[in-house]
Amino acid sequence: MKDYYKEYAEFLLPVPERFSFPLDVFDKWGDTAALFWTDGYAEKRFSFNELKTLSSKGAGALRKKGIWKGDKVLVMLPNIPEWWEVMLALMRLNAIPIPATTLLASKDIEYRLKATDIKAVTCTDEDAAKVEEAIRGAPGSKPILITIGEGTGHLDYLREREGAEQFVGERASSRDTALIYFTSGTTGPPKMVVHTQASYPLAHIITGRYWLDLRPGDIHWNISDTGWAKAAWSSLFGPWSMGATVFSYYKKGKFDPLTILDVMQRYPVTTFCGPPTVYRMMAKELPSGRLNLNPLHFVAAGEPLNKEIINIWKERTGRHIYDGYGQTESVNLLANFRCLPSKPGSMGVPTPGFTVAVLGENGETASTGIEGEIAVKVKPDRPVGLFKEYMGNPEATAHSYKGDWYLTGDRGYRDEDGYFWFVGRADDIILTSGYRIGPFEVESVLIEHPAVKESAVVASPDEVRGEVVKAFVVLTREFSPSEALVKELQEFVKTNAAPYKYPRKIEFVDELPKTISGKIKRK
Repeated sequence: MKDYYKEYAEFLLPVPERFSFPLDVFDKWGDTAALFWTDGYAEKRFSFNELKTLSSKGAGALRKKGIWKGDKVLVMLPNIPEWWEVMLALMRLNAIPIPATTLLASKDIEYRLKATDIKAVTCTDEDAAKVEEAIRGAPGSKPILITIGEGTGHLDYLREREGAEQFVGERASSRDTALIYFTSGTTGPPKMVVHTQASYPLAHIITGRYWLDLRPGDIHWNISDTGWAKAAWSSLFGPWSMGATVFSYYKKGKFDPLTILDVMQRYPVTTFCGPPTVYRMMAKELPSGRLNLNPLHFVAAGEPLNKEIINIWKERTGRHIYDGYGQTESVNLLANFRCLPSKPGSMGVPTPGFTVAVLGENGETASTGIEGEIAVKVKPDRPVGLFKEYMGNPEATAHSYKGDWYLTGDRGYRDEDGYFWFVGRADDIILTSGYRIGPFEVESVLIEHPAVKESAVVASPDEVRGEVVKAFVVLTREFSPSEALVKELQEFVKTNAAPYKYPRKIEFVDELPKTISGKIKRK
């Protein structure tokens, strides 16, 4: 995108009556490189045509086993080539994939089996035992168990695919359900987010074209678990809508930020997307001096990215990180774009196709600089890239709308240049002695201190003030917990932010509790 304002004013995304991502988007790219997978040693490369053939045979195999249009399939596979193949195969059938992380315990799987009618579960042989346990715990469900690996007596996907006839697919109504995601909320049980054929498979062209800024020939690497909606954003629909190559590095074991930096130096990746947690870990490990990395374009999403990390990254790599914002319920809504002046720490400006505003308590548009709830306009014209509903939860669906607006549940403000700034989740705001404090504000100051590797700021009950600010802090390896360090961090926040925001309580911890999608679980 060269001219944001022109593109924003003229943007139009036609929605056909019938649509198929495989037929209308994926298959059109032919012999162009689609997927480059490695574990650091072995490499596997697939063109769009090669994946078309494999996924069409996979669709034929699944169809033969009784999986049809509208059937829900839990896809619990890691970042292996078969994840992309199975997702495409299900889309060719117009079945409904429910992506799930392999981190799910059997009770989590059981919850999903009880929440909706799941026809089949796809996993590796390694995860088959916990799926079987979940099925036993949900006696009303009898899903087909489809495994990938060296058989354990279950339905073997790869063996079934080998002898199957191809089924390239057919178009469905653009209003039909295409995917379901269980949200990884910080409070309450997960909700089922329903996306139509238009709202994710079609509308993520907005994500790929503008924020990821991709084109054919680009090799895009997204650090994301396949169970997160971010994988749909940046490992599937966004890149492939633009004919770019998806790069995937997958190796079992604990996440190592130095390995990620090494892969960026060894492989011809041109664009990189990671959650703020990954950038924070890498930034703290960056060597002094300039580090030469292959990617030319870096983006972040999932949680707000601290200004300090953006500045460290720029100083050590010469590259800027372009933060973007959206939800499981949407495609990219706000972003920092390469064609505009950047404001480190901001959420950016509205993406073409969306009218975004900050609303006050009574639903009025808040003035510049005034905090409120970030909302997306849905009347008179509903934007394409927005979810359909929370399945089976009409109350939650209704609660997400107010007048002409969809309420994101996130609070922020808009500055004089139209850039949005994140304050916090609506249910995370701290009220102390009449002041409203967003956790992210305090966390952004703490991360600037060399002792702080990561922090989570929450409200702590207080008899006098109602609530006070409390910070849970993970220290870098050079520092150890002490009362002196508590006082030092408190003074640091007082000096670098409004004094009333400083954490009156600080507790040092080895790690922070997080949701399965990597977000800090403040509650």
